[in-house]
Amino acid sequence: MSKSKDRAIVVKRVAPQKKGHHGGAWKLAYADFMTAMMAFFLLMWLLSSVTPVQLKGIAEYFNTPLKAALFGSGDRSSQDSSIINGGGRDLSSVDAGTLRRTDGTTSLADRVAKAGDDKTRSQAQGAQDRLEQTRLHDLQIKLMAAIEANPTLRQFKQQIRIDSTLMGLRIEIVDTQKRPMFAMSSDHVEPYMRDILREIGKTLNDVPNRIIVQGHTDAVPYAGGEGGYSNWELSADRANASRRELIAGGMDEAKVLRVLGLASTQNLNKADPLDPENRRISVIVLNRKSEDALMRDDATTTTLSADAAGSKLLAQQLGGPAPAARPALASAVAVAPKP
Repeated sequence: MSKSKDRAIVVKRVAPQKKGHHGGAWKLAYADFMTAMMAFFLLMWLLSSVTPVQLKGIAEYFNTPLKAALFGSGDRSSQDSSIINGGGRDLSSVDAGTLRRTDGTTSLADRVAKAGDDKTRSQAQGAQDRLEQTRLHDLQIKLMAAIEANPTLRQFKQQIRIDSTLMGLRIEIVDTQKRPMFAMSSDHVEPYMRDILREIGKTLNDVPNRIIVQGHTDAVPYAGGEGGYSNWELSADRANASRRELIAGGMDEAKVLRVLGLASTQNLNKADPLDPENRRISVIVLNRKSEDALMRDDATTTTLSADAAGSKLLAQQLGGPAPAARPALASAVAVAPKP
């Protein structure tokens, strides 16, 4: 009896387990379905209340929405230009300003397209300019390396100057008292000068740019230059002789755009016009902008020459004296022959 009284009473309580919330996903799906159904029936109601012209405009819009927004939706001749009538105006209509003419010829769409074309053209031009600068810089490095690699030319590197200008890459071979490039008062090229020019001519083919060859002299007057051969003819003849040596070195003859004789008008040493350094040959590898500007000058001069020819014909018809025609400039200045 005592044993039954001492027995422990165990009460087992099971805690209720919380189950996850369920049932919300179907509500979201149902809400989406009802929203779609409401939009569908609203669309059906709208379509049943529009005219055939408006239906055509809606179809065109959904086929090409951007075109419809910029240029209009085709034949919208109906006075009722909006599907749902309201107090405001249809923003896609001409009256609202989407296609309003600002200068009588250009629409908004045309101006947007033009602005995009200008930006694209500017970006392409900038990339082309950077590529050209890189190409000319590589040419400068290659020329300097070629001079260093040639033992004959290396001893004359102090007379060769290469730098960048607004027109492009300028290569100058300057004269010295001890090492003249040409024979005295002559366009006869000295042997070392011939080697330098031919090495440069070989390298210039690595770039598509065209060139200008300029001849310079010092201010020492040429004997008998007042009435005949002068520093102008001498500088032009030396520039032309340099052109021949560049071509002999392998340069394409079509690369030459100008051959100029400048006498002593652009002295290297402005403080001393008699300095032998002023006697030099300049080879300018033109950049694209400079080449285009020179080509435009040629076209303008040709037009003036054509106008002169027309004036001559008109004068002949009127029976008066014909005006002298103005000759067009050639791509290279003609070199005066020695007397």
